[in-house]
Amino acid sequence: MKISPVRILVIDDDEDDFFIIKEYLSKIEGYDCVVDWCPEYNKAGTIICKGEYDLYFVDYHLHVKTGLELIEESIRNNCEEPFILLTGNGSRTIDMMAMQSGAIDYLVKGELNIEKLERCIRYSLERSSAIRALRASERKFRNIFEQSKDTVFTATEDLLFTEVNDASFALLEYNKTELLSQSLYSLFADKNGIAAVKHQLILTGDITDKEVVLLTKNGEKKICILTLSTEKNIGGIPYMQGIIHDITVLKRSEKANLLLEKLNVTGRLVRMMAHEVRNPLNNIMLSAEQLDIPEHSEESKMCLNIINRNSKRIEDIIAELLNSFRPAEIMVERKSLQSIVDESLVAASDRITLRHIALKRDFLDESAWVMADNKKLQIAFLNIIINAIEAMQENEGQLVVAIKQKGLQYMVSIEDNGSGISDDNLSHLFEPYFTSKQNGMGLGLSSALNILQSHNASFDVQTKLTKGTIFRLFFNMAG
Repeated sequence: MKISPVRILVIDDDEDDFFIIKEYLSKIEGYDCVVDWCPEYNKAGTIICKGEYDLYFVDYHLHVKTGLELIEESIRNNCEEPFILLTGNGSRTIDMMAMQSGAIDYLVKGELNIEKLERCIRYSLERSSAIRALRASERKFRNIFEQSKDTVFTATEDLLFTEVNDASFALLEYNKTELLSQSLYSLFADKNGIAAVKHQLILTGDITDKEVVLLTKNGEKKICILTLSTEKNIGGIPYMQGIIHDITVLKRSEKANLLLEKLNVTGRLVRMMAHEVRNPLNNIMLSAEQLDIPEHSEESKMCLNIINRNSKRIEDIIAELLNSFRPAEIMVERKSLQSIVDESLVAASDRITLRHIALKRDFLDESAWVMADNKKLQIAFLNIIINAIEAMQENEGQLVVAIKQKGLQYMVSIEDNGSGISDDNLSHLFEPYFTSKQNGMGLGLSSALNILQSHNASFDVQTKLTKGTIFRLFFNMAG
């Protein structure tokens, strides 16, 4: 079965050598060789770049330059066709240089024969085909590696990064140089989890879909799914392949939905209780009105006043409770987050000044446009800012308010170095009437949450006792 045709270019400044090679090639069975000649180095480079030939025979001596230089230059120009180096004298040094320059094979002109040329062509074309397939596969998987939205990496057995894709920079906020100088273990927020990962790798060599919390360069916690597998390179040396899938937004959404459901259940309970309490309360208030006659003694009038006053108080508490669970009515317009946050800080400026709190703003240079109810959102920010101020020690407090872009959202972070929030209190943080303050009403954060939900905003709270708290609020960009 013929392989037809094979296009061959002989690059040699000696025309006699070209005719000898062409004669040999014409006698090879199984190949229909179309052979052309090029005696000039520069012209040969131009022809090679066009990719019109299947195979190149290149003489070692090409006037002032060498065939090795031509091969190296052509490969730099992305030529994938095979090169065979020709020389007048056999030399192991030239043989090694030919392989290093990228030549597929090496032949001595004085030793040429039909059999050697046939073997060389067959070997070169087969190897070239295999290399092309390998390069195509490498390009395909390289594109997957680079374009993946997940962090994809390779690492040593100690999880010291050796290669990372661009998605890792967006997730972890380190640049490539910084990442390649540290281990994945150094990014774990929970250092106790490192031992569990190491133990699992020793047992099985793999980690499948393990939830971990990683710290970014700026200290933000990212909830991720980690997958690791142990592989071996060509030399048999083991290394790690890994994928990190960011589920922070998903977890934040789940948390918000659970809190919303919890509040909805509480709201239904409050409305039911309000209905059940109001019925007997109305009877009490109506009866008190009937008993309010001038002939009563001063003691009876005092008792009626107590009944009326406390009945009114109960009615007010019920109304306030019901209002806490009604969705905030908002009138949105295109507003800059910077202006809304600044106005909130102005409203809190007296408290900041009186408690000698150090305030730092870290805003985006360009306006962060969102669809918002200016006044309502100011109330939400102000409630969170006041909580932060009151959690800090006088003269020692540091309040950092930042606005950053995170993908298609803007993030407002409000960070303090105060007392932090305990795990028990954190789970009740946004519930109405829950407060850890001695004189607090427990409606500030509940009101803030109601406003944020009306703006379709999500949130995240990170806290550590005695170290402080960070509120991160996420808003969709205005179209």
